[in-house]
Amino acid sequence: MTAAPVVWREPVQDAWIDYNGHLSEAYYVLALGHATDAVMDAVGLGPDYRSANDASLYTVEAHVRYLEEVPAGSDLEVRSSVIGATAKLLWIWHELWVDGRLRATEEVLGVHVRGGASAPFPADVAARARDACVAPPPHAGGRIQLAPKPVPEGGARP
Repeated sequence: MTAAPVVWREPVQDAWIDYNGHLSEAYYVLALGHATDAVMDAVGLGPDYRSANDASLYTVEAHVRYLEEVPAGSDLEVRSSVIGATAKLLWIWHELWVDGRLRATEEVLGVHVRGGASAPFPADVAARARDACVAPPPHAGGRIQLAPKPVPEGGARP
């Protein structure tokens, strides 16, 4: 059985629209951050846990792929999955959908921090994270790169 994605929905706010008439890149990250909060809630790292334990999940790396513009007035749906977990780390995959079309993805690597230092997840959180884990999609773990240009005769690169 595959764990169902955690779904977060919210409407695009007028203030989020840039000079091109589309969702500004910062607001993709804001909405995807709200989706990360929903995943945290699902695995037991919600507000009650945070206040009772002086602990939370801190983002240490994120990679966003902007695949298609999001127009003003859209309703966002983010489908999120845990795609990896260790004793202290949670790897999350987000897909941002609008009108049945994939518009962006983000992968987030978060570290569990308690009292200002990285710390292992409590056993119940670790178990929920493991139970929620699904196989990473093909684009997870990607990186930005340019294809190397061939070295011209004479050996100097432009």
